[in-house]
Amino acid sequence: MNPIDTLNLDFRSLSTFLAVLDEGSVSRAAVRLGVTQSAVSHTLERLRQALGDPLFVKSGRGIVPTRYALQAGPHVRQILDDLQSLSSGPPFSPATAEFSFTIAANDYQRDLLLPGLVQVLRKEAPGISLQVIPSGIPRPDLLRKDVCDLVISPHAPEATDIMQRGLMADRMVVFYDAAYRQPPADLPEYLKADHIALLFATGEKPTVETAMDTRGLVRRNVVTVSNFSGLPEFLRGTDMLATAPEGMSKHLLRDFAWVPLPFDFKTFTLLMLWHRRNQNDPAHKWLRNQVNAVAAALNALKH
Repeated sequence: MNPIDTLNLDFRSLSTFLAVLDEGSVSRAAVRLGVTQSAVSHTLERLRQALGDPLFVKSGRGIVPTRYALQAGPHVRQILDDLQSLSSGPPFSPATAEFSFTIAANDYQRDLLLPGLVQVLRKEAPGISLQVIPSGIPRPDLLRKDVCDLVISPHAPEATDIMQRGLMADRMVVFYDAAYRQPPADLPEYLKADHIALLFATGEKPTVETAMDTRGLVRRNVVTVSNFSGLPEFLRGTDMLATAPEGMSKHLLRDFAWVPLPFDFKTFTLLMLWHRRNQNDPAHKWLRNQVNAVAAALNALKH
């Protein structure tokens, strides 16, 4: 292997290497970086010369990283993280910080976790404002392109540059208005009932719907809403059913009774997701710790 030519190793070229490693494609890396495919290819060629390794080789219609590229990936990430930390400025002080922090979450996750976070911010970091945007099933680009700083979701994108931390477990249950009906006694009664269904505005179905489709279970959805906030008023005063996370019994669906699902469906974990570049940022780390503390307090109330 040739000696490494450090003059050909700059921030942009190393970022390009990681983009191709993460995306597994020169074209997708180019889209992610906002440059042309030829620019990515040219940068890779310079890196090959500097590092003395092919880095990526053709496999079928795509490319795969070499052993060297896979081993170099974590080191390159650390180098870029260290370079970014040089501009992080003085130590983070919550009491004097002033900036806006954006979290992507659906209304269930928003109402469950973020009011508690706002209470902390108003007390300890009054200069930090919070913006909440819809998440649906999150895409890595939400974090890569700084659309948001943090995502709360049970769905983790398959990407090596997206970090995650488990917050709390929950399960899907069946809500109903006890003044108008009894709970479904079994699966046939559940399937026979009229349901309020959910289809996210981004077009994705909840995973429980996908699981039912896979098992060939068919129910009658008479109303479909685009978020959990649409459930209460449609459910109230009717004999319909709504399948939603048990955690909603503490806020949005607190006025309704619930029973477990009449079929096996695994519990899920709410995750906190962020981009690797923010892993060591002191402000970002502090805010992640506050979200985790809110979740820990909610978990403690369950026991």
